[in-house]
Amino acid sequence: MGCDMQERPGEVTRMAPMPEGLEYRGIETRLLDGELVQFVVGMGPKAEPEHVERYAECAAAQYALIRGYGFARHVRTNIDKEDNGGWRGDAVYTISPSLPRGLKTIDAEVVAGNCAENGIPMV
Repeated sequence: MGCDMQERPGEVTRMAPMPEGLEYRGIETRLLDGELVQFVVGMGPKAEPEHVERYAECAAAQYALIRGYGFARHVRTNIDKEDNGGWRGDAVYTISPSLPRGLKTIDAEVVAGNCAENGIPMV
């Protein structure tokens, strides 16, 4: 799944809708150091790895906005299948007031808006 949500002039990136019937099992947020934040998310067995990644991305976008920041940069995401058939995602993002360097940056306001439109829970 591409996380590059940078806008090009005159272009707004939209997320594809999530499939119906996905189970969102919650978000744990951990501040690791200053602007480095970890998001641990859980999803039910109908999810696919890309859904887990988007769930974490939505959490990161909303968290950045709550903290008064406008952007986030994806650092890494680990996704594991759980014994109960569900999924666990462990994602790390940096949050910042201005567009950070890097390829996997997101505009928090745009991503959070897309997540809300698609019914994806956030922080």
